Order: sequence, then structure tokens, then C-alpha cells
Amino acid sequence: MESTGGPYLNTAAVTSPVGTARLLQMTFGCTTFSLVAHQGGFSAAYGTFCMFVWTFCFAVTVFIIACEFTHLHSCLSISWGNFTAAFAMLATLMSVTAAVIYPLYFVQLDCYPIGCEVRDFRIAASVFAGLLFIVYAAEVFLTRAKPGQVTSYMATVSGLLKIVQAFVACIIFGALVNDSQHGKYVATQWCVAVYSFCFVVTVVVVAFSVTGKTALLWFPFERTVVIYTFVAVLLYVSAAVIWPVFCFDSKYGSPRRPSLCAKGKCPWDSQLVIAIFTYANLLLYVVDLAYSQRIRFVSHL
Repeated sequence: MESTGGPYLNTAAVTSPVGTARLLQMTFGCTTFSLVAHQGGFSAAYGTFCMFVWTFCFAVTVFIIACEFTHLHSCLSISWGNFTAAFAMLATLMSVTAAVIYPLYFVQLDCYPIGCEVRDFRIAASVFAGLLFIVYAAEVFLTRAKPGQVTSYMATVSGLLKIVQAFVACIIFGALVNDSQHGKYVATQWCVAVYSFCFVVTVVVVAFSVTGKTALLWFPFERTVVIYTFVAVLLYVSAAVIWPVFCFDSKYGSPRRPSLCAKGKCPWDSQLVIAIFTYANLLLYVVDLAYSQRIRFVSHL
């Protein structure tokens, strides 16, 4: 009987270095949320976020492995290379966040009051959460664009930075809604507008790249992205100047943390987080601008 399995199944999807990394991602992800769900336990928004990260990344990884192993990704109307590169970077950021948050809020060395068995399960889950981050970072390293290589845009430094910029913006938004008093001055409202505008446009750039529709636009997408990145740098420079002045200058805010400010519910803490990540995103946009002039978009990979 003539074998027909070869043309339909892609064994490299599970035997190549990237395929091996994805199998490990699936294994570590399933192990992590199983340990937490079985005995480790979770609660509040932090625990729910961690469980969402592990289950979401596991589900998408299984989907990617299945599509590449059966060649079904060729039937999807998206740029598969851009999609997998973007997800690997997003999963890396989400998994490292969960790997930090879960042990920080749920792991303790003493058995009391949760019991030694629960403590051990939580420690084990934290270890596998760290391993999960490592294998996602390994995929980003393996699939990143090499000098002179023709590859998808999201695998380039500029493309990967787009994911990081959007993720950092989400952290800023989280701090904004946590009683940051951003509506107190028109200047701080301008900063919120800057964060929102840059986040939305960055997500749109990623969406067009992942869907592979950049070639259908009537304007030069590549040039537009570079111009937008330059505008984003200017906007973030204004926010990096305005936000600290109107939050930490003694004329408008407080240069030091108020002594009576409750932990976890202090506007000053949220304002500090926003200031730190504003400078972080400004640096990311500057680096992005430097790299975006050296690449060309490839939407069909």
C-alpha cells in the first residue's frame, strides 16, 4: 500500500528545535495549571490572572502545534510566521509575569496556615512556571530574525518590540485604574491620551502584520509605521516630562510617599509605577525607531 502520510504530516513541527520548545511549553504549561488547580490553589485577581495566562498559553500552543503538524495553518488567512512570532513574544511576557506574581503572593516557606502539602504544590507550580517562561523565551530566541535573513516582520527586533510596547502599556493602564488620580490635572489627562493613542496604533500595526493585509493598504505601510514610531517617541517624551512633574513636584503632588498611605491602595504607588513604565516604553520606542529603518515588511511568510 502506498503511504500517504508523508505529504500531510509535518514531523519537523515536533522534532525541530522550535518544535521541541513548543512541546516543552505544552508540557510545562499543563503541569503548572494542573498543580495549581489540583492542590496549590489560587485566589483574588492575581491568582486568576496567573491561571488565565497558563491556560491561554497552553491552548494557543496546542493549536499551533496541531496546525503545523497537519499543515492546516496553510488554510488560515493569516500570516502564520507573524502570528507565531507575535504569540511567542506575548507568551514570554505573560509567563514571566505569572512566574513572578504567583510565588510572590502564594508561596511561603512555613506550612502554617495553608499546610505543608499545599505549600509544596505551590512551590512546584512556581518552578514549572519559571521553566515555562524559559522555553517561551527560547522560542523567541530561535525564531528571531538573523542578519540578512528574509523573515516575517514580527520576528524582527522592531516587530518583537511592538509586542513589548503594548504589554508595557497594559501595565500602565492597570496602574492608571488603580486610583492613580490621573483626572486631577489636564496635563495628566494628556499623558493618558498619549498612552491610549500609542497603544491602539501599536495594536493595529501588529494586527495588520499578523493578518497579512499590509499589502492591500493604499498607503505605504512600512513608511507609515516608521513615521508613527517617530511620533510615538515625541509623545512619550512629553509624557515622560509631564507625568513626574504633576505627580511628584511639591506644587502639584508629593515628592515622597505619604506615610499614611495604605499598601496596595496608595495613589502615589500607582503614579510611581506609571512613571517608571513611561520611561521604559519611551526607551522601547527609541530602540524600535532605530531598528525600524533597517528592515522591510514581509507579510506573506
